[in-house]
Amino acid sequence: MRFGIIANPDKYAIREPLVQICNWCSRNGHEIYLLPSLHSILDNETGAVSTNDEATIVASSDVIIGIGGDGTMLYTARLVGMSGKPILGVNSGRLGFLANLQHDEIDSALQNIVTGTFSLDPRSLLTATDTSGKTYYALNEFLFSKKGTPAMIIIEAWYDGDYINRYWADGLIIATPTGSTAYNLSSNGPIVAPSTDVMILTPICPHTLTTRPIVLRSDKEVKIRVVSQPHEVLFSYDGQVYEIAEYPFEVQIKRSNFTVNMIQLPGQSYFDTLRTKLMWGKDYRERT
Repeated sequence: MRFGIIANPDKYAIREPLVQICNWCSRNGHEIYLLPSLHSILDNETGAVSTNDEATIVASSDVIIGIGGDGTMLYTARLVGMSGKPILGVNSGRLGFLANLQHDEIDSALQNIVTGTFSLDPRSLLTATDTSGKTYYALNEFLFSKKGTPAMIIIEAWYDGDYINRYWADGLIIATPTGSTAYNLSSNGPIVAPSTDVMILTPICPHTLTTRPIVLRSDKEVKIRVVSQPHEVLFSYDGQVYEIAEYPFEVQIKRSNFTVNMIQLPGQSYFDTLRTKLMWGKDYRERT
């Protein structure tokens, strides 16, 4: 089997899991494709193939392994795109909802993948198209936010042609179910199971306290419109920031026509991840 590895050695402590994966593949006769910056970390010759092109890594591999945090997984998802290649996330960051495999689970996870003992967890993306026809994709969220000012911004939203609201807030999040545990959660938005066919509109610190998040079916379009204001507004998709230059700025947002396939191993479940990462059911008054 051929594995491609995506990681950022400048951001995360990736050496230990990287060496472990490469050594396991070398012992068991499987191929590894990675960037030269990752290849240089390896202590010995593992037979890994070094290439400067991440697109080649994806095309040459059967399974893509992202090592790092959820930011690395979002980047990996953009690389994989419509190819449908399954993705395994190894956590070398902090919280890690997408990259949730721990170091001591790597060997057994790779064995399960090779023997086909795993399932695919398809994650829906959202697509946004602006008036010029440019398309953006988000596995977590689209975000409209203010830039370098304490003042709030004004954003208008429609759903399937019906006017929703004129938001006066620090920003507006349009999140996928996968992204419901990211910025959306920090902004008091709801947690939504990944298989749910919806998107979430969550205002950030709205001026009107009765303005609340709303959950909408994702097979219909949300239109977001930002008119010219005294201060700059940013539009971002999974952390990729675009500074709005021309107003009014409009995007049409709906579910994309493809999914990203995350690998789910035996014994894993979304609710296990929630309990572990969010420490549900923990009471530190109890002594062991």
